[in-house]
Amino acid sequence: MDQDEALTTVDNIVTQFNTYEDFLDSQITTLDLYYLEDEGLARQLVELGYRGTGEVVKREDFEARKAAIEIARLAERTQKKTLTSAGKDLHDNFLKALAVREEDNRSGKVSSVIFIRDKNSHGQEVSGYIDYAHRLKTEDFEVYFSGKKRLLPRPTDMSFYNWDSHIAVWNSTPNYQVIADNPEGLLFKYKRDRKILNVDPKAQPGENSTRSPILTELYTQAVIFDHVSRRKT
Repeated sequence: MDQDEALTTVDNIVTQFNTYEDFLDSQITTLDLYYLEDEGLARQLVELGYRGTGEVVKREDFEARKAAIEIARLAERTQKKTLTSAGKDLHDNFLKALAVREEDNRSGKVSSVIFIRDKNSHGQEVSGYIDYAHRLKTEDFEVYFSGKKRLLPRPTDMSFYNWDSHIAVWNSTPNYQVIADNPEGLLFKYKRDRKILNVDPKAQPGENSTRSPILTELYTQAVIFDHVSRRKT
């Protein structure tokens, strides 16, 4: 039996029995109890492989797999709960793009930077870059995915510019360091692997990064930059 088959066998046993003792009891025959006259001894013999009607599974293997399966089950249930885009009927390409990236940004597999240019509630044109993963952790995106509000850059985001008042603000986040004094334009350094993200549309976005313009009816302009960290954790 190879490793995959052995793991499948253990998984089948783990899902079938609540405890290791239940599994041992299933391997004990009436004849075993008749001759041994001791259920505890019969269990020990099954555990050692001297008695039993099926596969020999060690206690530590059973309990380790039981714990691993339970952790995976809880993680999946928690992840489903935390995905605010789940179950939403999304029509606009921008919201669909955010939904596709939500799980990976929450887990840290991908770090997305969102550029938005549009008018705010006062009719002023604003633009800026948003650290999607950071916003997901600090804000409930239910209002955006449900269409109750539009996601817009704020003065607290990575960058914010009001084209009417000419107010410009830059802020580093837990994920990115802002490099605002670069003569060629704004740069973001991803803190996890120290790679540079270049948001200049005429330049390459950088190593392990992609630039995706989004055709949307919600904004004048929307672009999403995706960075995949190669640093080992």
